Amino acid sequence: MEGETLNLPFIDLSAPDRISTAKLIRQACLDHGFFYLINHGIDDGILKRVFEESRSFFCLPLQEKMKIERNSEHRGYTPLYSETLDPSVSKGDLKESFYIGPVEAQIDRNQWPPHEFLPHWRSTMECYYEKILNVGKILLSLIALALNLDEDFFEKVGALSSPMAFIRLLHYPGSPTISEDGSYGASAHSDYGMITLLATDGVRGLQICREKDNKPQIWEDVNHVEG
Repeated sequence: MEGETLNLPFIDLSAPDRISTAKLIRQACLDHGFFYLINHGIDDGILKRVFEESRSFFCLPLQEKMKIERNSEHRGYTPLYSETLDPSVSKGDLKESFYIGPVEAQIDRNQWPPHEFLPHWRSTMECYYEKILNVGKILLSLIALALNLDEDFFEKVGALSSPMAFIRLLHYPGSPTISEDGSYGASAHSDYGMITLLATDGVRGLQICREKDNKPQIWEDVNHVEG
């Protein structure tokens, strides 16, 4: 889809004035539904390791990846074209992914690549999971303030006591532009759940549409910003 570059607001999670930050989040959600997070506390080193380990996994032979295909607990690997975000796209999305979910009551329902292939994979992903979950909790407390609620509102209603937070590692092997047969890496969709925290490695392709009911839809490019 052709798009123009969109200038999104920056939200500083370390800013001392939480009320002002909450107001900025509210306006960003009303205007765009999307914003950049800065000073979030996740250093470049862990993000670099996550992308390196992710690339190493997706480079494995298909038969090895299929040994840990996504199970009924929604953990594991999904191959190309197995997911379709837009039902009008018949072929499915040109991406492969890997789901990592929470450990519940000391029961780990996740699937993990063999240690002999990827010895640092599990420890890297578990470290990243804890760090990104903490960022999500901070952001949700600010969203509560943006809704004129107590900042611990989502804690009180239980949404954060045992959150169903998932990491989804995504690999798009094709071009970020539409292919000749109409396939997309990720076809048009609205995300499920409360929030999505998205880290990219600088490869172009992410777009948003602010008015989905407009005809024609206007798609705008979201550029990668370091940090």
